[in-house]
Amino acid sequence: MDPRPWLPDLSGPSRRLVEALRVTGPATRGQLVEQTGLSRATVSGYVSELVDRGLVAPADPSDALPTGGRPAGLVQLTRQAGLVVGMDIGRTHVRTAVADLSHRIVAEHVTTLPVADLGADAVLDTVAGQVEQELARVGACTCDVVGGVVGLPTPVVGRSASSRGTVVRSNILPTWSGRTPGPALQERLGMPVVVENDANLGALAEVRWGAGTGSRSTLYLKMATGVGGALVFDGGLLRGTSGTAGEMGHVSLDPAGPLCRCGNRGCLELTAGGSALLRAIRTAAPHYTDLRSLVEGAQEGDQACRRLIADAGTSVGVVLGGLVNVLNPDRIVVGGELGTAGDLLVEPMRRALAQSAIPAAAEQLTVVPGSLGARAEVLGAVAVALREADRLTG
Repeated sequence: MDPRPWLPDLSGPSRRLVEALRVTGPATRGQLVEQTGLSRATVSGYVSELVDRGLVAPADPSDALPTGGRPAGLVQLTRQAGLVVGMDIGRTHVRTAVADLSHRIVAEHVTTLPVADLGADAVLDTVAGQVEQELARVGACTCDVVGGVVGLPTPVVGRSASSRGTVVRSNILPTWSGRTPGPALQERLGMPVVVENDANLGALAEVRWGAGTGSRSTLYLKMATGVGGALVFDGGLLRGTSGTAGEMGHVSLDPAGPLCRCGNRGCLELTAGGSALLRAIRTAAPHYTDLRSLVEGAQEGDQACRRLIADAGTSVGVVLGGLVNVLNPDRIVVGGELGTAGDLLVEPMRRALAQSAIPAAAEQLTVVPGSLGARAEVLGAVAVALREADRLTG
């Protein structure tokens, strides 16, 4: 059932204006003219009608998602138009965010959870409970939600009605292989939910609101426990045939190297992934027990931590050089927990990339740390839910 009972009775111009505001967020009347192709007089008249119905209101210039101010003269959709929910399931956490259709986060919560050690059903129960809790905090319920998107740290194949976002064979979450978390959450919550790879969501968020803004061809790198990635060209994801495009962590650097969990040898993840770095630091400094403390140690001057992070950046830069030669992006955004190390990671990456990529490609490329931090994936889930609300409720 469409949770927006007011939508079917909207006229064509009103519907176009509502959908433009949902996808792009608050806009001036002039911007709505450009986005919809309607005349200025038509936009002005129908915006006034939507204001009278309580669906549109002037935007608060101090509000923005995720940060920053807005120019004056904007209009936006109100809470009456509905809400969307973003969910991010990591190996050790669950994060949820509720946003209204003006692109404003109204509730957000993160819980530490040993996801990799728990069964899928237990994790999905936790996610559903957290969503209901955050909706209740803002006086809403699932009947107010246009749709939700959940991100997982594993490849996902198919987003049609038949495949419904199936988790493919997963080395990170082996008990989730073959599961369809979207329908499972839909059953628990009574609202439409689709599932997406977390690196894809991080990439979309950085392009929409973060360090990838203005880029037409972004290669996003998520460096955390493992090494993942995503490709965004002209605002759309490049998924590949099986949904694994961007899985840079399993490029082999040494065919005779150690065995990786994916079955190949010498994968990049074995050198540059967070798990590999933590194993390596145990001998020199066993008090670094997680990636956050490892990055903090490097930022505070610990030479062992700095060397490990720099070596990881160099290894990634070598792999990126080949990808840059093939794809020729204009920007690389480095996210994930290791991405918070900033130039300690990115500068060695830039140097190695410059040596391994052809000059014509490297000279037109910018490599930057992500700006959204740990929120990138859940904000990406919100972005997809906003953009695809009609498909979710269709």
